[in-house]
Amino acid sequence: MAATLSMRMTTMVSAARVYAMASSSPESLFVKKTIASHQSVIFSKSYCPYCETAKAVFKDLNKVPHVVELDQRDDGSAIQDALSALVGRRTVPQVFIDGKHIGGSDDTVEAYESGELGKLLGIKE
Repeated sequence: MAATLSMRMTTMVSAARVYAMASSSPESLFVKKTIASHQSVIFSKSYCPYCETAKAVFKDLNKVPHVVELDQRDDGSAIQDALSALVGRRTVPQVFIDGKHIGGSDDTVEAYESGELGKLLGIKE
């Protein structure tokens, strides 16, 4: 029993260390700075149809988001890992507005259709 408890504590400490390292990695800092520096950000892959759908929603609203095409960057996979640690999902797209995580393609389309996305972007009806 003591060995099991010790192993659990070691695992928790290791997970905390990994999180702390990930949260201060250059890629994590890039993600956080990018989100803080732009009203709307889409972390995307240029060939992804779900990413195209999310970008099309912004086009319909006449808004130009800051887009980070992960497949066109040498550090794209590491940035995707940092995003995964931040939002709990590794999939793309990942959409942020005013620092708030909106979600992926389905979440973005749902927010668009409900009018919430327009409100978040400051679009008056």
